[in-house]
Amino acid sequence: MNTIVLPTYNERENLAHALERIREVADGHGIQLHTLIVDDDSPDGTGELADRLAGEHPDVAVLHRAGKEGLGRAYMAGFRKALDDGADLIFEMDADLSHDAAYLPDFIRLVEQGADVVLGSRYVPGGGVENWGPLRKVISRGGSLYARSILGLPYRDLTGGYKCFRRRVLETLDLEAIGASGYGFQIELTYRAHQLGFRIQELPIIFVDRKVGESKMSSGIMLEAMLMVWRLRFSRRATAG
Repeated sequence: MNTIVLPTYNERENLAHALERIREVADGHGIQLHTLIVDDDSPDGTGELADRLAGEHPDVAVLHRAGKEGLGRAYMAGFRKALDDGADLIFEMDADLSHDAAYLPDFIRLVEQGADVVLGSRYVPGGGVENWGPLRKVISRGGSLYARSILGLPYRDLTGGYKCFRRRVLETLDLEAIGASGYGFQIELTYRAHQLGFRIQELPIIFVDRKVGESKMSSGIMLEAMLMVWRLRFSRRATAG
């Protein structure tokens, strides 16, 4: 079973469209995709909509959480549920339509060719972003370069949230040790998988900025990620020496 973990917070206007697109791609390529919606008690009614959609479609399930604790916590709860349910491949994907489901067969293809983790990358040849202003592009590229430089990682896009993991990667990682709760979670997860020797590949994707709803990015989330990178670096040095 292949499971897409789809965190939601106030995504009522996007959710049904995202699920429809996933199902369209799955049917068109003859692949089985199960979607696990992880809703953090959205005040706009996303959770209620998710329950209705799960009742209509057997390939959709919902995990309700009591409140908003950050993207990383939502993903970890989803990972645990997907592992308990027997998923072989587990995806991270945004519910705001910025991640095109058309890439899902390509993620699977790279895993079948030997990758343990596949990163949807905006910053390798063939990748890119649409509908971002110059400042946001600088912040995003700069954040990835900052993390790469401090942690010594070869991957071009460390802050993206479109990923695929083999089951054994998430079983091997100590999910309880993941400290970041916001977008720094993406950097930390890739770093820890790299440290454990898993084979990580980047897949070029075009990221399209959301058309409906508000971004969850904030200055506090960015600061957490900046500090977390240094914590990981010094933790690595302590382990090595």
